[in-house]
Amino acid sequence: MLQTKNLTKVFTTEEVETTALNKVNLEVQEGEFVAVMGPSGCGKSTLLHIAGMLDNPTNGEYYFMGEEVSKYSEKKRANLRKGNIGFVFQSFNLIDELTVFENIELPLLYLGVSTAERKKIVNERLEQLELIPRKNHFPQQISGGQQQRVAVARALIADPKVILADEPTGNLDSSHGDEVMKLLVDLNEKGTTVIMVTHSPAYADYANRVIHLFDGHIVTENLKEQYNKHMRPLSEVTG
Repeated sequence: MLQTKNLTKVFTTEEVETTALNKVNLEVQEGEFVAVMGPSGCGKSTLLHIAGMLDNPTNGEYYFMGEEVSKYSEKKRANLRKGNIGFVFQSFNLIDELTVFENIELPLLYLGVSTAERKKIVNERLEQLELIPRKNHFPQQISGGQQQRVAVARALIADPKVILADEPTGNLDSSHGDEVMKLLVDLNEKGTTVIMVTHSPAYADYANRVIHLFDGHIVTENLKEQYNKHMRPLSEVTG
């Protein structure tokens, strides 16, 4: 599904040069659920941004669905992202001027889906996430947990092949965090590839592979044989 070869990202200012990723070699197969862990500043979010083609590496190669995309222009990256990659961010990134319904609908507008089909798909997702009563509310009128569920719904609405989640539970209590994790697990079990950045060992435990980054390097990888804890409550996982 995606592969990096000697992937390097250097951020340069007038005063300092910072290596966020240093010759990272990673391969993620179709249908995997991979958690990426490590201390703040180790390169986790940078890796996710490059994986999602929100940024290009400084050096190295990045293959997405067999295409080497590391030198693509923003326009080519955007065209490849559409319909293939869904993003879930800790900060929600909802558009304040749009209602819950309109925020979730937005990716379908970009894909040219008809009005009737958009309405059907969005209402199905709203019902699944128990957001129907909030469909005409604006983001600032709903709770943080509800905002994150809207963000998840928007990421899933076009049935992308890959979900990239950057601390998707970071602003949520344990109950709402469990809801988001169950959604990601359900998607993964239906075949969607999931790559999730997290600081939480308990949430990383939902993945079938855990990658640890430190100072821009992959230092360890832990592979599990099966998802043996996915459907257990978080309190049991952590207890």
